[in-house]
Amino acid sequence: MSEEKLFPEGMEPLGKTPFTFSCHPGVSCFTICCRKVDLVLYPYDVLRLKRALGINSEEFMRKFSRVVNGDNPYFPTVMLSLTEDGKGDCPFLTTEGCSVYEHRPTDCRTYPLERALDRTPDRRGPNEFYFLTHHDYCKGHDENIETTARAYVRSQHLDQYNTYNELWTEIDTLFRTNPWAGEGAGGAGQQLAFMICYNIDGFRSFALERNILASFKLSKQVRRDIALHDEELMKFGFEWLKFLFTGKSSLIRK
Repeated sequence: MSEEKLFPEGMEPLGKTPFTFSCHPGVSCFTICCRKVDLVLYPYDVLRLKRALGINSEEFMRKFSRVVNGDNPYFPTVMLSLTEDGKGDCPFLTTEGCSVYEHRPTDCRTYPLERALDRTPDRRGPNEFYFLTHHDYCKGHDENIETTARAYVRSQHLDQYNTYNELWTEIDTLFRTNPWAGEGAGGAGQQLAFMICYNIDGFRSFALERNILASFKLSKQVRRDIALHDEELMKFGFEWLKFLFTGKSSLIRK
């Protein structure tokens, strides 16, 4: 069987091939990409941004997000809300640049790359591929700074984002099976799923009130980690969703 992988026409993975790119205030197009942008927010993006802003996730969702019909017919897509002053700027854009740069969303820190995963490689775990994108307005490609996809990923601290976004992809794939069939959009199951994915503070209160963790065999260390870290609670929530809707999860009921 051929091991050749097929990619969309005109797209070739970079592999170890170097490319030139740099974004900084001296580039003539600086912050143009922060205007009139359709930016998807993933659950980990929301977690990082609400923490950076010092607000809870419910307040963040209310102030800075909008829910739209995306490519998943059975679950809404969360987008960043832009300013309403006619410019349509990112709400975190200032005259100096991005005010939440260290916590900027996945799509911001990935550009000019696009990432794809092969989830069925032979005898190995998921393989990742990076492709170079190029918008005419972006002059960062003209900068004389050479890098590779792997080096760029490290420089943008993308590994952690990719790890949590892969967990989200598993959940999004589950949602595409319409696990709440019969209850309709906005039903109890979908509302629970949305809270777990995008309102981590609301889920923390919900889990405590209903003592959900007590139903499962969890080590003391795992319980401590969940109590201290939103990331660990999010991972638990994802596993709980798989348990609820498929019965297949790393969680073991007592």
